[in-house]
Amino acid sequence: MSPKKRPENTAIQKALDAYKKGNLVEARRWANEAIKIAPDQERPWLVMAAVASPKASIEYLKKALEINPSSTRARKGMHWAINRYRQQQQNKITPPSIISATDIPTQALIDRQPAIFPYVAIVISILIIIGFWFGAPAFTSAFAKQPPSPISKGIEKATLTFTPTSTATHTATATSTPTATPTQTPTNTPTATFTATATNTPTATTTPKPTTKPKPKKKKKKKNVQVPPSVGNKERWIDVDLSQQRVYAYEGNKLINSFLVSTGTWRHPTVIGKFRIYVKYRAADMRGPGYYLPNVPYVMYFYKGYGLHGTYWHHNFGTPMSHGCVNLRTDNARWLFNWASVGTIVNVHP
Repeated sequence: MSPKKRPENTAIQKALDAYKKGNLVEARRWANEAIKIAPDQERPWLVMAAVASPKASIEYLKKALEINPSSTRARKGMHWAINRYRQQQQNKITPPSIISATDIPTQALIDRQPAIFPYVAIVISILIIIGFWFGAPAFTSAFAKQPPSPISKGIEKATLTFTPTSTATHTATATSTPTATPTQTPTNTPTATFTATATNTPTATTTPKPTTKPKPKKKKKKKNVQVPPSVGNKERWIDVDLSQQRVYAYEGNKLINSFLVSTGTWRHPTVIGKFRIYVKYRAADMRGPGYYLPNVPYVMYFYKGYGLHGTYWHHNFGTPMSHGCVNLRTDNARWLFNWASVGTIVNVHP
């Protein structure tokens, strides 16, 4: 049977044709069919990765690398899939709410016409007033020459009366002030009363101040650290606390910095013991059973394939996530990489 007529190749070609037409459902169906026919071949897994979602693509490419670890296409595909997955995570935003026609009040959907009746009524009223004014000149003349009514006089009188009344009240107030002053001057009683009042006022104001003082905050207890016996007084060393999921940077017994990390899971635990960093890489590819991670930043190996390094594929720090390494945020890994050196002690404990 020629290679073109093999069932898996036919299924792969149909998957690619459907993918070019934009029919992803059909493309995945044929790619899955090719995997069923030839699960031990690399190409069906590569096609499945090409038509799958970003996260699923990584898993399919892992399978392709298990079948052929030296595959250049699978390694390039893994790099592409990881970048696509990272871009998808960065571009995740909350979609804007969509307003449907059922969400809009019925009144808002009606194009209301302006009401004519109020305007017609206003025009008719104006015409009636104009006709009445020009049609009864005698009445207008009498109205213009009519003397002020008693009510209007009363209002005028009240207005005039109110003005001097206000002035008289003000004058009386001014007069009472000097009258009270000579009365209190020879007498010592009002002076003593005033002094007592003035003395009590600041006392009452200052009384609550001592009660509002904040209580001094208790100082946090420092982490009890057991310096490894071989560490000098000011020697730099790294402490990895698996129970706290934290890394501490020390100089002797002085804490310099600390970071939240992710260590190995129960299936792939981090090694326990005292080690030394034996090599450092600013970026390195990492691979193992079921995973391949290109360009991992700020790698410091301290025991075989176990190391401290930056992490770009997850953000679940504080939770065991790795295959045994100590995952740090990239900026924290950069700081630790520049601070530590080859030979720095790494103390890993539960």
